[in-house]
Amino acid sequence: MRCLFFNNTPAHVHLYKHTVNRLEDDGHDVLVLARNDEFTETLLSYHDVPYETYGDRSESLHSLAWELPAHLATIGRQAREFDPDVIFGIGPYAAYTGTITRTPAIAVLDSEPSLDHVVSRPFVQAFLTPAAFQKDLGAKHYEFEGFKESAYLHPDVFEANKSVRDDLGVEPDESYAIVRFNAFNGHHDVGRQGFSLEQRRQLLSELAEYATIFVSDEGGDLEYDDLPARKFDLHPARMHDALNEADLLVADTQTMITEAALLGTPALRSNSFVGEDDMGNFVELEKEGLVENIGEFEAVLERSQELLADDSAPERWEQRRNDYVEDMVNLTDVISDVALAYSETSTEPVQVNLSPRGVN
Repeated sequence: MRCLFFNNTPAHVHLYKHTVNRLEDDGHDVLVLARNDEFTETLLSYHDVPYETYGDRSESLHSLAWELPAHLATIGRQAREFDPDVIFGIGPYAAYTGTITRTPAIAVLDSEPSLDHVVSRPFVQAFLTPAAFQKDLGAKHYEFEGFKESAYLHPDVFEANKSVRDDLGVEPDESYAIVRFNAFNGHHDVGRQGFSLEQRRQLLSELAEYATIFVSDEGGDLEYDDLPARKFDLHPARMHDALNEADLLVADTQTMITEAALLGTPALRSNSFVGEDDMGNFVELEKEGLVENIGEFEAVLERSQELLADDSAPERWEQRRNDYVEDMVNLTDVISDVALAYSETSTEPVQVNLSPRGVN
């Protein structure tokens, strides 16, 4: 079987890395296509995933429109040479590639506000989404119990490296929190916002009175000289190890909040997505007591301090997480089975742990 994966962001690397390795170990041919992006390529190299690039990462809709024809031309050449049996991606690139190669394209997605499913709907074979996804994408829509992050944080595939405390320079019993700031430079972030620069500085200063604070700043805008916080400077692939040991995550971003929840780490999320029309993932996780979605900055500050002052909070979250993941699928298994279902070499039907939308 020949399987093509699009890895356009660091999150995509994590989503597909175990499936890629599994298929290659089983003797199948895999092609990973990625954009020229420092963080994405760093993760691909760390996880020993062979890949090819097709163009630079666009920082704006204008640059994307300008670069798109060249991207598609390169992708078309690479895909025709590879001749895939099945394609996995998030949206338009996978849909386009499936169309020109007459290959089934599978979209794995979880963000209702994104336009990816709108653009790609006529051209994909199937959409795979969490059961918490709040839109119905029609007859091609299949759901699974869990989240995209279940592909790499399910207990069957994730094993934390406890050496991360030594690598961070914190003691075995030292309390620490991670604060994640979003750059809001993605196409899906247009018109959205998180913490202001002033709020970021206040948050770090006040939380530092309760714990050691590590900062992951996607935009790189912070100066640390006068702040009582440390820059998270381990390899980005170590972030999940660090999250697993942390007492708290506070973030105005999305993916890391879900990751913290699936690791049993208390997580507070605050950005302009929060509200009545919030994404299904975060509604579900809040209902299960694994995430708190808070719109007002002062409320975030107060709740953060409460949780860091509560020594029993991490244990409560870990128990909730253990209860929740009992029914969660290993998404790597699902994606691998979907890929094998399209293999011409399969001698028996492959059972896939998916349900058509609306059928339970």
